[in-house]
Amino acid sequence: MKSFISFIEKIRNNLKKPLPAEASHKVMEALSAKYLDLKPDEQTRKSAVLILLYPHKNEVYFPLILRPLYNGFHSGEIGLPGGRYELTDKDLIQTALRETEEEIGVKIEDIQVLGTLTEIYIGPSNFFVLPVVGYLPHRPDFIADEYEVEEILEVKLNYFADPKIIDSATIPISNDLVLTPYYKVKDHKVWGASAKMINELLSVSGENVSF
Repeated sequence: MKSFISFIEKIRNNLKKPLPAEASHKVMEALSAKYLDLKPDEQTRKSAVLILLYPHKNEVYFPLILRPLYNGFHSGEIGLPGGRYELTDKDLIQTALRETEEEIGVKIEDIQVLGTLTEIYIGPSNFFVLPVVGYLPHRPDFIADEYEVEEILEVKLNYFADPKIIDSATIPISNDLVLTPYYKVKDHKVWGASAKMINELLSVSGENVSF
């Protein structure tokens, strides 16, 4: 436990420093897509997601979620728990915590917030999304929301440090064919904003992400 807390303090301190931002995002940016030309406008909305770190088997883990199929841009995608800002939220950090409790059942009061990564614009859905980083000192008991979450995937942070799990594919989205790199996670593809956030957190955490 002491080693995990030391790792967490390292993340907390590094999040206060200048972030790698676009330099780390570029690695997982789409190679070809119509949405690359889209820009924020007066209709752009705010949202937030949470990267929830916790110790398990002497490794640092966090949950990803598989969204169910629905009529929307992110149908059936792998992503991080989170969602849109509501007027009742104090701020975007509160948004990330609230949505995490709603989607995967982790209580807001149990989560310790470490800081935030670089905000990312998602053109197809016209959202700015703020990645929040938090932690629990133990593995949580997840409860998936039956309407918003098809499956919860527990993944090791250092799994994403292996370049062998990065591949590329053409993915259909919003009447377009997107050529993009992605992380291979089981039988799923983790790409787009989620992949960029994970890669930025890897940069912030440094090479040693186990204990």
